[in-house]
Amino acid sequence: MNSLLNIHNYDTYIISFSGGKDSTACFLWLLEQGVPLHKIELWHQNIDGDNGQFFDWEVTPDYCRKFAEAFGVKIYFQWKSGGFKRELLRNNSLTAPICFEASEGGINEVGGTRGKLSTRLKFPQQSPDLKVRWCSSYLKIDVCATSIRNQERFNNQRTLVISGERGEESPQRAKYKIFEADKSDARNSNKKRHVDRLRPIRDWKEQQIWDIIKRHRIRVHPCYYMGWNRCSCKFCIFSGRNQFASAAYISPEQIKDIIRLEKEFGCTINRKCDLTTLIQSGTIYSDITTKLARIALSHIYTLSIIMLDDEEWFLPAGAFGENCGST
Repeated sequence: MNSLLNIHNYDTYIISFSGGKDSTACFLWLLEQGVPLHKIELWHQNIDGDNGQFFDWEVTPDYCRKFAEAFGVKIYFQWKSGGFKRELLRNNSLTAPICFEASEGGINEVGGTRGKLSTRLKFPQQSPDLKVRWCSSYLKIDVCATSIRNQERFNNQRTLVISGERGEESPQRAKYKIFEADKSDARNSNKKRHVDRLRPIRDWKEQQIWDIIKRHRIRVHPCYYMGWNRCSCKFCIFSGRNQFASAAYISPEQIKDIIRLEKEFGCTINRKCDLTTLIQSGTIYSDITTKLARIALSHIYTLSIIMLDDEEWFLPAGAFGENCGST
């Protein structure tokens, strides 16, 4: 950890919270540092936004809400208007506005009126370049930074944004700085908006992630129990053949729509083959059950986040499995 960092020297702590194991570990780590709960906010960038479920897990937004409720912390959602699908289908038009839940209530909308007309009509590509892997930049990073910039409550304040990138996942992530100024920082302007970015688990191994989750008896996102090792989008562009085969198995109608669009665009998600070929070459995860699939595909999460006293915590089937994630 950076020797210049005083973890208790901030007014607000924002955890970029996906509902996955790494962002969960970041939150639990922050608790173990003794940071007061009333200073912590979970921020979830809702990939599909207000356009219904298209690419992400149906249960993820409510799982995140229930996680926040379980610990008594605030949670705020941010998204691109129209979500992933609108950006994907952008054709000679401006990028959509960014929406975010405000602390005083209500939803604010900014942007979407300037810039250049442009066209996507292709899925994000498997690349470390965020210009072509645009799902991360347009739907997560920019959405979070814009939401901070457009809230006066962060002016004249010190804010720490915490995210869960780990170097074990890719050589590129291993190069990320553990501590640096955030993209939304404006400490030298008249707004005096001091925003730092911390990646506290960059050098953690997966075993450490599961250790802290076990220590706090967290029931993780249902995708892990079905065999997924990462809780990214259900149809994450970095998914391997087994993940895509498993996602297609539990969501057959959605995958048909994605396959249709891939054919229309004339540009495949996977660099080596089209989705149909990739899915046919994969093996469906054996730990998928009707009950688990129903939970993962539900818009309401009804299980307890913290396991009950009479429940035994156990390692999910996806732990230490296929690491099909960002490069």
